[in-house]
Amino acid sequence: MTGSAAPSSFRLAFVPGATPGKWVRIWEERLPDVPLALVPVEAADVSAVLRSGEADAGIVRLPVDRTAFSAIPLYTEATVVVVPKDHLLTAADEVTVGDLADDVVFHPLDDVLGWETLPGRPAVERPATTADAIELVAAGVGVLVVPQSLARLHHRKDLTYRTVTDAPQSGVALSWPEDSHTDLVEDFIGIVRGRTVNSTRGRPRPSGTPARDQAPAARRKPAPGAKSTRAGNSKTAGRGGTAKGGAGKTGGKGGSGRGKPRRRS
Repeated sequence: MTGSAAPSSFRLAFVPGATPGKWVRIWEERLPDVPLALVPVEAADVSAVLRSGEADAGIVRLPVDRTAFSAIPLYTEATVVVVPKDHLLTAADEVTVGDLADDVVFHPLDDVLGWETLPGRPAVERPATTADAIELVAAGVGVLVVPQSLARLHHRKDLTYRTVTDAPQSGVALSWPEDSHTDLVEDFIGIVRGRTVNSTRGRPRPSGTPARDQAPAARRKPAPGAKSTRAGNSKTAGRGGTAKGGAGKTGGKGGSGRGKPRRRS
């Protein structure tokens, strides 16, 4: 890893639709002395932001330039078509690309799906942004195919969406520059991969921190002469005692409590 001096904060870029909130909360619990700053960035600009050092890592959309960046895939999104609520496509729970053949399908300049062949009928011109395309869908001019998170981000009461089963999908990844794999980047990698605080991977534990696999005190072997706490191991002590767990009757002088043993089958 590079960089021995710890920076005052960790800057995480994220593209529209990405939701890093759960990882940020874990970061704040584990590293309360290192603020995490969120840097919202358009998908087309995130590579430049990471290269310039304006962010230490980013939640980005795949693909990334693997000659310059490392990346850990996080998840792949479903693709949906955004339509007015009274559109014919809402009659089905899922649709195919072929079902869009008669519709004008907008292809905004910030599209992230990377179509080889665009579906439906082309629009007269391409909207500049996904937000602009959503406005046109609301006006009843056409429909829009996007990752599900973008449909949720641009939610409107007069619009809905349906899954497109055979459309390209968008993968989301954690990415950072190859030459900037710092300790804090490794800490964030551990969080998104679900590592525990005491994981042996990543940065070493502070001295004095117990390992997770250390046997708890309650499970250690009792010292010689200590009484066992397991059920069924207690013995009657002294005269006049009553046997516990036995099926026999108390007998003899002083109530010795010795019962008749059961025969094993």
